[in-house]
Amino acid sequence: MSILKIVEYGSPILREKSKEVTKISKKIKALIQDMLETMYDANGVGLAASQVGQNLRIFVIDVSDPKGPIDPVVFINPKIIKKSGAISSYEGCLSFPKAYTTVRRYKNVMVKALDINGRPFIKEAKDGELLARAIQHEFDHLDGKLFIDHCRNRFDANNVLEKYNLPPVEEEYLIDEDFLEQEILEWEKANPEAANKEKEEIEKLENSKEE
Repeated sequence: MSILKIVEYGSPILREKSKEVTKISKKIKALIQDMLETMYDANGVGLAASQVGQNLRIFVIDVSDPKGPIDPVVFINPKIIKKSGAISSYEGCLSFPKAYTTVRRYKNVMVKALDINGRPFIKEAKDGELLARAIQHEFDHLDGKLFIDHCRNRFDANNVLEKYNLPPVEEEYLIDEDFLEQEILEWEKANPEAANKEKEEIEKLENSKEE
């Protein structure tokens, strides 16, 4: 297995729509093993093939406890077949070193895909758990979308990107998600204590990165 170079924001391949995998060959399996090795080496929870320069509809995820045994899941030619609810998610990306911002995501998702041996499976993630957010984040990569395209505040996102010497948000790629934003705002209004706690936790994370 090899550690692959992770493509950074600004590279054109991150905006390309990936191609379906027609055959799960030894070469594809080797790529997947390299992707897993690269993800773990970078302390990530997910990685898409496009992030290592391969225009293929593959991503890997492992949201297990870092202190416990690994539990990777391989998604080949995935399709999101159900999504509902809305949450605010504080996200980063291995292609955006150190840069995090708040984005909109669905709370619940269901995806079908093939595993590394070509067997079909269905994975469901609920209640805004890390797996649900990771699936959406990595699936986006396959369609040339990035987490900043879902940013709740473009100006905040640009400040973070500038801080880490990354290009600004590409406005033409911003996704209209007024319906998700409205649902998030309604939840925040109905749950002010929980919303404030989330904001405080994000501020702590930001401050810890600056130390």
